[in-house]
Amino acid sequence: MLRFKVLAAVPLLCLLPACENSGSKYTPIIDGAVGPNYSNDLAYCQALASQQGTFSNNTAATAATGAAAAGGTTAVLNNKGTNVRDAALVGAVAGVAVGALQQQQNKESIIKNCMRGRGYRVVG
Repeated sequence: MLRFKVLAAVPLLCLLPACENSGSKYTPIIDGAVGPNYSNDLAYCQALASQQGTFSNNTAATAATGAAAAGGTTAVLNNKGTNVRDAALVGAVAGVAVGALQQQQNKESIIKNCMRGRGYRVVG
């Protein structure tokens, strides 16, 4: 039962970085002075990025790949009862976490490109 509780905490730990300055809440680093429209431009770009979902279209495939890789490796190397099932679960959770993190990076790219399109020199 302890193992299940630990596994349940993994997705929460992986999503913690999404709370601060990432994804659709990302604030890019601008080189140079910002004009009076900066706040409005940033809000528009963040709203545009937030229209993207939490997960990308590839998240399910990433989860399935993680489950298959972890389950298959465990079946070959250490096939003892529920080890394969547990490994597949961990692989699927890792795949979902990777998919969510990739989507957060996509949102940051949307904001950067949007701000560049409005004339800002985005450096990070």
